[in-house]
Formats: sequence, structure tokens, C-alpha cells
Amino acid sequence: MIDEMYVENLALIVQATLTPGAGLTVLTGETGAGKTALLSALKLMMGERADASWVREGASSAQVRGRFFVNEHDTEGMVVERRIGADGRSRIRIDGAASSVGELSDRMHGMLDLCGQHDQHGLLDMRQHVAMVDAWGHEQIAGVLAAYQEALKKAEDAAAAYQELQERVQTEGAHLEDARFSVERIDEVQPQPGELEELEELLPRVEHAESLIMCAEDARAALQEENGALDALQSALAELTRMARVDSSLQAFVDTLTEAAISVEDVVSDLSRYRDAIDFDPAALARAQERASELKGLMRSFGPTMDDVFQKRAQAAELLRLCENRDQELSRAQLAVDEAEAELATAARKLTLLRNKLAPRFCRAVQTHMQSLEMASAELVWESRELPRSSWTRMGAATGEFLYRSGAGLTPRPLRRIASGGELSRVLLAAKLVLGAADKVDTLVFDEVDAGVGGAVARSLARVIKNLACTHQVLVVTHLAQIAVMAEKHLLVQKHEGDLPVTTLTELDYEERVQEIARMLSGEVSELSCAHARKLLDEAAGV
Repeated sequence: MIDEMYVENLALIVQATLTPGAGLTVLTGETGAGKTALLSALKLMMGERADASWVREGASSAQVRGRFFVNEHDTEGMVVERRIGADGRSRIRIDGAASSVGELSDRMHGMLDLCGQHDQHGLLDMRQHVAMVDAWGHEQIAGVLAAYQEALKKAEDAAAAYQELQERVQTEGAHLEDARFSVERIDEVQPQPGELEELEELLPRVEHAESLIMCAEDARAALQEENGALDALQSALAELTRMARVDSSLQAFVDTLTEAAISVEDVVSDLSRYRDAIDFDPAALARAQERASELKGLMRSFGPTMDDVFQKRAQAAELLRLCENRDQELSRAQLAVDEAEAELATAARKLTLLRNKLAPRFCRAVQTHMQSLEMASAELVWESRELPRSSWTRMGAATGEFLYRSGAGLTPRPLRRIASGGELSRVLLAAKLVLGAADKVDTLVFDEVDAGVGGAVARSLARVIKNLACTHQVLVVTHLAQIAVMAEKHLLVQKHEGDLPVTTLTELDYEERVQEIARMLSGEVSELSCAHARKLLDEAAGV
């Protein structure tokens, strides 16, 4: 809802503030007074492209600033500011932050609908027609639409999963030969955990077996054979034992050498066993060397460590397993797609059938109001066209469009091709009246809705607009006194001549409204026209 809009240096306007009421606000004035400039300001607020020619002559820039309430619970509002330079540059700020035309258009979408002779409003956008039917039949269609959207997401998820699996299979297939080679190559060697470490400990002993035997034997002989270390120890022990009878302090040496002799005898025994245990087998040596070479070959190919070799084998085996099962996995994924598509097709049929049942009823309800707006022979016709599966959207599996037939026997055609601006505005009025509070657009602006209308039709049109203002904020640019008297707020647009003409915007009080409505009734302000104006105002107010 528009709370307030300030306009500066736009076309003929130097400064003007538009503060519409919550219900019906009318803007009146002579033709050429500058009402178009106010509509241009509203279009700028809606995100329309700026035109440097809109900047007032002699000004460096034009500015439009508006405050909008997003919904009935909004207490702070959204502030939009647009500045257009005479050089064509445009700047947009939303709540103080720099923004773009696209973002502004998105933010304002659904908040304000401007309906005029040349404006492409929602009624001309066939994409909005389905939304209008759904809003009107919300209680009946909401659950069916939600079920369809849930089925659509399920089908999209299933298709994405199948596509992902296909891509994975293709990617993995490119590495399949490498995986198969890795498993076969590693399995040929059949490495065992810890095997290389054992070989690395064993090989040096096997490779130097002869030298180790000779070393052990030489050491044993030096200790045990004649004139060896044991003989020398025994001689020393005998002499020390004999003299210890003379000097007991020598007994300590006897004890130490006795222990040493025992240790040497143990070493001699151990060296003999070590020597005898060494098995010098050239064939075994060759086998161990060959085995170590095989394991190191695996490390060069898949290493650098044996842990890497084992990991590579596990990864390659898993890839082979997946590829062996890929046909089954693809079949399961395809089955999930088929089941989801079948469920979606059922939900889509239910949605299309229900919408095609509701839409003609909506058209008939609109036609009821059209009849009172000098459009008795005109009618809306709902046309639904099924879409190919690839074009299904969250709104359904078929398009829907209101066609317009201005008279019996004529071929219904799209509104955008046949209806005049005045006709469109009246059709939209009737549609908005049927939609009532279900329509999510807060503010409606009508320009030239009264084109070609007079007499009883003008009174009917005025009543329709007043009823519409019960559920919407409505702004009407009008030349009809019958509409003007219905307003809660009446704004007069005037052009003041001079070197540079100036347009002003003034809110009228009761007596000023009498004067303006008198002018609208007869083209001049007279006692008779003023009396007629007072009568109309009092009737509209229920006095």
C-alpha cells in the first residue's frame, strides 16, 4: 500500500506529495494538467525504465521517493527512492541501500497494479491468469496444487539422481581398465600385511650366512680351544685361589674371575647354537630376494608405501564392484523415475481438470459484473493448453488464458490483442471485484477506466470501484463526477501557465470538491452545477 509519494522536477511537476487514502482516492483535473506525470512517478516506483526526457526543463535531475507498506502487519514500511539525471543516468535506493531496476521490480511485484490505456498490467500477462483462478478458488485448489508440486519435486529429484548415477557410471567407466589392472597386478603378488618388514629383517642374515657362521666359529674357538680365553682364566683362577690362603683379600678377585669364566662358557655355548642354527640355503636366499623385489615393484607402481598398495587395491576393487552392479542400480533408478512420473502425471491431471472446472465459473462471475459496465455482450472464455512434459512448471502441466469475446458469434481472442484500454480496465475491475480479498495486489491504479462511459453505466462503474476499494487501496484518474464523489480522498491536479508551466497537486476539502465536481458535471461552476454536485456528494456519503 502506498503511504506517501514525493515527486520533484518530474515533467511539469516542481514539487508534489501524493498521500492517498486507504480506500478510494481520485485524481481529477483538466486534460493536460499533468496527471500523466504522477502516473509516470508511480511507474518509476514499480521499476519501469527511466527516461531522461521526464526530467523537468532546466533541472539537473528528477526525484521520486515513496514509502510503501508491504502488508497490513508492516509498521515501518519500505522506502524507495529514484533519481533520474538529465544525462539519463538513474540511481535507485531501497531502504537506503543501492539497488537495481530488476530488484525494485521484483520487490514491488504484487504490491501495485497500474491499469491504463497503454499499460501492460496483470490482465494482459497470461502467466497471471492461472494465479487469478487459483486465488479465487484457493480453498478447493490449494491442496491439489500442493500435491502436484510435491509430486513434481519428487520426479525432479528422481531424474536428478538417475542423471547423477549415469554420469558417475560414465566417469567411472573411463577408469575401469585401470582399476581392473590394479587388482590383477596386486593379486598376482598377493602381498600380506607385515610381510615386507619381515623380509627386510631376514634378508641381511641369509645373504651373509657364510660370514656369520665363520665369525661365530672363530669367536668360539678363541674362547674355548687350547690356549684360548677360558684356559687363561682357569690358570689365573688356580693361582689366585692358591695364594688366597695366604692373603684372604685375593678372594674377591677369585669370585669375580669365577663369574667371568661362567659367562664366557655361556657365550661359547650360545655361539655354538647360533652357528648351528644358521641354514645356508642358496635356493631359499634366491626366493626371499625375489619376493622382496616383487613387493618393492608394487610400491613403485602403487606406493610409495605398502599401505598405499593395500589402499589402491581396496579402491580399485570397490570401483569394480560398483561397475558390476551398475546395471542393477541404473534399473532401480529408472524405476524410481518411472514411478515418480506416473504419480506426477496423475497429480497433473487432477490439477488441470479442477482448474478447468473453476476457471469458467470465475469467468461467469466476472461477466456478471461486466454486464453492469456496458459490456453485456462481452464475455471471458477460458482456454487451457496442455504442455509437453519438458515445459511443466510448479504452476501445472497446462497453460491457461482468458480470451475476450466482445460480442456473440465472434471468435474469442487474447485480451492483449483485441481489448481497448477502457475495456481492459473495466474487465480488470470486474475481475478484481470477484477476487476480492483473495487478490494479493494491495494497490490498484486506474487511468481512463471511464473512457467512453456515461449515464447509468457511469453510476454502475462508480459503485464497482467503491466496492473494490473495500478490499484494496484504489487510485483512479477520472473525468467522471459519478466516480469522483465516491472517493474518501479527492486530489486536484492543476497546471499553472508561465514561462515554464507548473503542475500542482492539492487535496480538496468538501467545498472545494463541490466546485471541482460542478466543473466536471457541466464544464463550468454555476449555482445549478454546484447544487447537483452537493447532491451527488451527499448521496455518496449516505447523508
